Amino acid sequence: MLNKILIANRGEIAVRIMRTAHALGYRTVAVYSEADSQALHVQTADEAVCIGPAPANASYLNAQAILDAAALTGAEAIHPGYGFLSENADFARACGDAGLIFIGPRPEAIELMGSKRRSKVAMQDAGVPVVPGFEQANASDEALREAAKQIGFPVMIKASAGGGGRGMRLIHEFDQLSDQIQRARSEAKNAFGDDELILEKAVVEPRHIEIQIFADTHGNVIHLGERDCSIQRRHQKVVEEAPSPFMTPDMRDAMGEAAVKAAKACHYVGAGTVEFLVDKERNFYFLEMNTRLQVEHPVTELVTGHDLVEWQFRVAEGERLPLGQQDVQLRGHAIEVRLYAEDPAAEFMPQTGVLVDYTPARLQNVRYDSGVQTGDIISPFYDPMLAKVVSYGVSRNDAIRRLKRALEDSRVFGVTTNQSFLSRILGHPRFIAGEATTAFLETDFADDPSLRPAQPTLRDLGVAGILFSHPKTHATALGWSNGLSTPLPLKLSFDENHYEISLQWSGNRVTVHDNQASLSLEVLTVTPQAVDYIDNGIRQRCQYQRSGDRLYFQLHDQQLSRTLCAIDVTHAPMAALEGSGSDRILASMDGAIVDVRAEPGQTVQRGDTLVVLEAMKMEHPLVAERDGQVARIHVTAGTQVKRRQVLVELTSEDTASHEGASA
Repeated sequence: MLNKILIANRGEIAVRIMRTAHALGYRTVAVYSEADSQALHVQTADEAVCIGPAPANASYLNAQAILDAAALTGAEAIHPGYGFLSENADFARACGDAGLIFIGPRPEAIELMGSKRRSKVAMQDAGVPVVPGFEQANASDEALREAAKQIGFPVMIKASAGGGGRGMRLIHEFDQLSDQIQRARSEAKNAFGDDELILEKAVVEPRHIEIQIFADTHGNVIHLGERDCSIQRRHQKVVEEAPSPFMTPDMRDAMGEAAVKAAKACHYVGAGTVEFLVDKERNFYFLEMNTRLQVEHPVTELVTGHDLVEWQFRVAEGERLPLGQQDVQLRGHAIEVRLYAEDPAAEFMPQTGVLVDYTPARLQNVRYDSGVQTGDIISPFYDPMLAKVVSYGVSRNDAIRRLKRALEDSRVFGVTTNQSFLSRILGHPRFIAGEATTAFLETDFADDPSLRPAQPTLRDLGVAGILFSHPKTHATALGWSNGLSTPLPLKLSFDENHYEISLQWSGNRVTVHDNQASLSLEVLTVTPQAVDYIDNGIRQRCQYQRSGDRLYFQLHDQQLSRTLCAIDVTHAPMAALEGSGSDRILASMDGAIVDVRAEPGQTVQRGDTLVVLEAMKMEHPLVAERDGQVARIHVTAGTQVKRRQVLVELTSEDTASHEGASA
């Protein structure tokens, strides 16, 4: 019998594991980096141990520090969550050597399934359908090029040790191959310490459907149905649901049987997921097996009615599975989305900063697995996921409707998020019809308004002006009056773009003017969190939060729900409004420079990559915004930078030539 469990992870998965552990009576131990000393998972645990500095390789990937924390606290078992060390066979083996139970599969299964090459060979031997491809051990670039010719295009490059889309490239033409092989090798080496690559024939516009399996130490293996994870961005899942709208009973039986075969082939124990690509004719092919609990496991929990973390604990203690295959039933529908601190209008750039307000909307049958709370700092060191938002309904439409409203009504202020992007996906006709494939975001969603920078409307400007000037929202709104008066001029900044308006009050009605149009709004009630107003005969509510000179507010219309951030720059000096200009390349977020691809004096063109910034486990190329010459470079590879720090300065070629002649 276990009594105390250490969770070797952070964020929402650590909190979620602790929730079940505490319900079952276990004591829990959190580990944390110096950046996470006040994190929610630390506060949730019974005990916590600091294991190192902020960078993950010095803390959450420091296996010895985690083992030492287990010894210090007397923990008997380690739950790795997902990510970090969860699929590290050496760590699982080290836990056993230290007398600890690793709540996961045996190291041999992790090693086998951690290699896309070896696992694919093993699945072929077990009779599991696989995608045609090339799996030669440590294949050279030349061997990969020759194999690609034989397979035919389009072809997928994959990191053998990879996951999460890193080291993966879709190649349509032979001329792209050499460069993409090099990029895939570099990304795989940086992410996994292994640059081995394999090739697979690309399945065009497939569905990504995975089967949840569970196995105990007595040889019992069952599956708990499927999850459809077809909506993906850069090979990373965005929306997950159970059951799949594409599934048939016969197909479920066949895929479930194949997944069980895969688990038995590697003598699996615990929770695992076998992922498949499914083509238009419902042919399915083994993709990979994740030897851990999946991010999207809550949708399976909701449609089966079983707590998978509880099952993990019971299997770790040597118990048999509580169900046989014939006892598994799927009821209703569940959908999960991943709420990220990222900007969809800026190529999904991860965002950092203070989470000024995090207040999830409370709706029936909506679950939030969150790792953050109001006041937390979203740092550049870890994945920017704030929460998993999961809805359940008797029907798929019920689940969609609930989840969409939960996203639109939740208050998430302080950092830009993908709230609107997710809400728009849920409302898209192709998704509602259950027809989305892995190509959905590229083919059906590429022009969606949520992917473009928000241009504030006159109504947006007017609501912001009301909230900046009304005394109930700002204690220092001196001289305010809602009587007939001279128009109040305001200059507001949205995303460093400036807008001039004026407000004229008459009782509770305010007329908003800009240089081209006017709008009348009637203000009904104002509280510290929301304003109710009438626009064009429709009463509406806007949630907001003031934080220093910034105003965060949510606006809804029939097409789009948005969260905006405005700054009152009415009295700011002109120099502060001029912006940095396109001759300076600024850091898009806190992070580390991993590559400098320019040198002083070099001629560059607009769009050329000058430096590469690494933050939140992703590489972000920063490009020249215009043609010119490199005047100064302020960083080198390895430099830690802050958001908006100047990295590179450009000068025009004409200026450079003139300066050279003068010298």
